[in-house]
Amino acid sequence: MTEGRKEFEAQLQALGYTPDQRPDERTSFPYPIPCGPFAGEQVRLGVEVPADFPRTPPGGIHLSPRVLPINSQAPSHPERVHESPFGADWEYWSRPMAQFWTKTDRSVKAYMDYVASLFARL
Repeated sequence: MTEGRKEFEAQLQALGYTPDQRPDERTSFPYPIPCGPFAGEQVRLGVEVPADFPRTPPGGIHLSPRVLPINSQAPSHPERVHESPFGADWEYWSRPMAQFWTKTDRSVKAYMDYVASLFARL
């Protein structure tokens, strides 16, 4: 079994997503927001993929264009939004999935279901 970004992107493609070819451990792809106040809008979703994925889950998500204002001092989510290393038109949501990463389903599908739940809770 492969690991890291290569494995993450293979699973993304199996779900119908088209990831960008990037020279680092980041990946990004078009993402139609499925629910919540931004339902139906199209963004680019970015993920920093750990080298040992699927043993370790990706952290929070990166979005472009920005859908929430940058507010790194907010006391809680969903108001807390940070600048992203992906670029000036990106934002980072520090909402790691680690506490939900199970031994039975360490898949991109599980991660994408978690991402959808973040939008549902806005």
